[in-house]
Amino acid sequence: MAPRRDYFDGCAAAHALDLVGERWALLVVRELLLGPKRFTDLRTGLPHASPNVLSQRLRELEDAGVLRRRRLPPPAASAVYELTEWGAELEPVLQTLGRWASRSLPEAEHIGVDSLVLSMRTMFSAEKAEGVDEVVQFVLAEQPFVARVHDGGFTMERGETAADATVTVAAPEVWAAVLYTGHPLDSAISDGVLTLSGDRAAVERLLDLFPMPEPVHAPQPAAG
Repeated sequence: MAPRRDYFDGCAAAHALDLVGERWALLVVRELLLGPKRFTDLRTGLPHASPNVLSQRLRELEDAGVLRRRRLPPPAASAVYELTEWGAELEPVLQTLGRWASRSLPEAEHIGVDSLVLSMRTMFSAEKAEGVDEVVQFVLAEQPFVARVHDGGFTMERGETAADATVTVAAPEVWAAVLYTGHPLDSAISDGVLTLSGDRAAVERLLDLFPMPEPVHAPQPAAG
């Protein structure tokens, strides 16, 4: 196992990078923000991380106090990983990074369910939500989530409830395209990749609450 590389710098930001700056570490945190997961679930969410590297990151994050490993009681009796209270405090850090990077975000062919949910929690605009009060049930790749907008606030958690409308997609990137890139809702419905039941107006109001920032363009190299 390769030794962890430290910065040996007294700056708190450098120490933070000592703890969570290794490749895949922050993405492991991202995968656990919505709740505990088994190793196989983490592998599903991070398919490009090798099992050895993922195991190493989990050990490092556990040693640092960012996450813990516990065994579920019977009949499950399987081990899961979950964030500590301190580890969960990294969500606003990831949100700030997400907002910053969204100004140069390339078009993605794939986005995971957890990534999509956390992106909605990140990009929500309280200012635009003034006067909006509704509940929308999402089923993303067969995983249910409840999105609530109330009093300028937004929550989106795993679960099921009675809702104003229900949006179902097999591929999370379908909803991401509708929400963030202006793909027409009608087209997604007519193509059969998205189903909507209940109050369509509630979903349309929701679409207005997640504005993307103006993109920043990298300077072009000077002609030789």
